[in-house]
Amino acid sequence: MRHDTITADAILPVDTLPLEVAVVVPTLNEAANVEKLIEKLSVVLAGRGWEVVFVDDNSPDGTSELVRRIGRGSRHVRIVQRVGRRGLSSAVVEGILATAAPIIAVMDGDLQHGEEALPQLIDAIAKDRADIAVGTRYVVGGGIGAWDKDRARMSRLATRAGQIALGTDVSDPMSGFFAVRRDAFERALPRLSAIGFKILIDILASSPTPLKVAEIPYQFRTREAGESKIGARVIAEYAELIADKTIGRFVPVRLLKFLCVGGLGVFVHLAVLSSILGTGSPFVTAQTTAVMTAIAFNFFLNNSFTYADRKLKGWRLVGGLASFYAISALGAVANIGIGTWMAGHDERWGVAGVAGVLVGAIWNFAMSSALTWRK
Repeated sequence: MRHDTITADAILPVDTLPLEVAVVVPTLNEAANVEKLIEKLSVVLAGRGWEVVFVDDNSPDGTSELVRRIGRGSRHVRIVQRVGRRGLSSAVVEGILATAAPIIAVMDGDLQHGEEALPQLIDAIAKDRADIAVGTRYVVGGGIGAWDKDRARMSRLATRAGQIALGTDVSDPMSGFFAVRRDAFERALPRLSAIGFKILIDILASSPTPLKVAEIPYQFRTREAGESKIGARVIAEYAELIADKTIGRFVPVRLLKFLCVGGLGVFVHLAVLSSILGTGSPFVTAQTTAVMTAIAFNFFLNNSFTYADRKLKGWRLVGGLASFYAISALGAVANIGIGTWMAGHDERWGVAGVAGVLVGAIWNFAMSSALTWRK
C-alpha cells in the first residue's frame, strides 16, 4: 500500500522543548489511521515536548513503512517494528522502554480513543495528582459510543470480573487509554505478565505498592477504518491474565493449562482404548495406540494453548513432537517408579497412583518447557 501524500513537515514542526511525554501506540494493520492520528496528536499536544512511538507487529498493510516515512520528516514520530512477536501488552512494554519520556500515555491506533482527553491525563501525572491516570468510559462524562447491547454487557461483565479478582475500584480497569509516570511503571515492570491486550490491569495488579489513580472521562468512538481485533483470543487472554494475577501467585498458570490438557488427554486415551478393544484387537495393541494418540493430542493442544506464545511451526513442529514423545516416555517411567516405590512402603494404592501421576506430570511440564518449547 502506497501513501505518497505525507506532509509531515507541515503537520509537525520541529521544536526544542524538552521531552515531557511519549504516546505509545501499539498497531497491527492500522495504516489507514496513522496519519490522521498523528495530526490529531499534533493539535492536542501543541506546546508540549512530545513524541509518539508506534510499536508495530510487522503489519502486512505497510503500517511500519508509513510511520517510518513520516518519521524522517519529524523527530516527533518514531517506530518500533517487531518481527515474530505479537500482542498488545508486550508491545506497550517495549514502546515504554524505547522512550526516555518521564510520562507515558498509551492509546490505540484506531482513533477510537478520544485524544482530547490526553492533556488531562498528562496533567494529572505532571501535577502530581496521580501515578496513573485512566481514561474511563464508565463515569459521568464518559461513554461507550455505538456499542450494541451484547458488547456492552460483555464489557461490563469483564470489567466487574477484573475489579473483583484484583480488588480494585478503578471504574474502567480494562481501558487501553491511560497515562503513567515512568517510575510507577518501572516499579511494576518486574512483575508484569504482559499477556494479551489489557496492560492497564496488569500494571495495577503488578505494582508492589498501591498506585494513586486519577480517572478522566472520555467518549469511545466508532472505528472509522481497519478491522477490530476483538475476538475469542482476546477473551481467553484476558481470563489468563486474571488467573495469572490471582492464583498465578501460587501456581504458574502455564502449569495449570498443561495439567488441563493432560486431563483431556486421559479422556482421549480412554476413548481410543475403548474403540480399539471393541474391534477385538489385543490389549497391548489398543493400549499402545491409545498412548501414542493421547501424547500427540496433548502435544498439538499444548502447542496451540499452553505454549501459544512459543508456538512451533514447520520443521520445528516435527522436532517438537519427537521430543515430546521422548519426554512423555521418561515421564511415564517416573510415574511408574514413584508409584511403585510408594506402594511398596505401605501407602494406599490410590495415594501411590496419584503421586506417580503428579511426579510424571511435573516432569513432563518442566522438560517440555525447557526443551520442546524452549524460548
